[in-house]
Amino acid sequence: MAIDVNRAVGARAGSAKTTWSEREVVLYQLGLGAGADPRAERELAYVLEDRLRVLPSYAVIPGSEGVRGLTDVPGLEFDHTKMLHGEHEIELFEPLPAAATVSTEGRVAAVYDKGSAALTVLEATSTSEDGRPLFVNRFSLFMRGAGGFGGPKSPPAEGGPVPQRVPDVVAAVPTLPQQALLYRLNGDVNPVHSDPRIAAKAGFDRPILHGLCTFGIVCKAAVDGVLDGDTAQVRRFRARFAGVVFPGETITVRCWREGVIVRIVARVDDRDADVLTNGILEVTGKETA
Repeated sequence: MAIDVNRAVGARAGSAKTTWSEREVVLYQLGLGAGADPRAERELAYVLEDRLRVLPSYAVIPGSEGVRGLTDVPGLEFDHTKMLHGEHEIELFEPLPAAATVSTEGRVAAVYDKGSAALTVLEATSTSEDGRPLFVNRFSLFMRGAGGFGGPKSPPAEGGPVPQRVPDVVAAVPTLPQQALLYRLNGDVNPVHSDPRIAAKAGFDRPILHGLCTFGIVCKAAVDGVLDGDTAQVRRFRARFAGVVFPGETITVRCWREGVIVRIVARVDDRDADVLTNGILEVTGKETA
């Protein structure tokens, strides 16, 4: 197997047309744990159609549909069993609507040589029915064993160490034992998240939570804690997947506000394990120190 950067970069990685309504948004947000306090107005705004706020991380659902042609990309040969989703980023050009039809086009934006692995960045751009770009997903895929092809080196990672001060927000978010079984209803039915036998073959003692579910949980915690639930302020969210979450664990999310940037780290403190690092939430509005 070999990678040919000149053929792969710029190649189409899939396309899709996706329609969603309030029902799909509510299902997604319930899959992240929204509505845990059914008496809190902020929680109800994530699960009731008459006041629905859409988390920016919902963009990963239609975005993922637009890169399902990865296996057909010319010049990108690798062992698919050794691929890991290393980082994810969403960029929004306007707040997500509660119902829409979008067309998503995926392409290979970059391929970097990490020596023992390749790092491939897929970019999926979703546009409205009248042609407006609504959001972009960027998938950073770590392909073990596919490096050494003489390609460019990857740029320094965004983020880095968090500020050496007390976080502005600390949120402990419990997950349900059945969290992955709920989240899989959004379309990711990989059995490592649901079947104990498959999880054991992958080296886990029980099924693990979807990485993009953790991504959404952390996004919600930051939006709630820093922006008081104002989803319309978010323009970008990105993070690195640093470790797994087992359904039923509590994720502790720590946020530092620096102007229009919120720096984020998420951990399972009970295991002393990072689960999301290099988190960046970029917001609009008045800058604060």
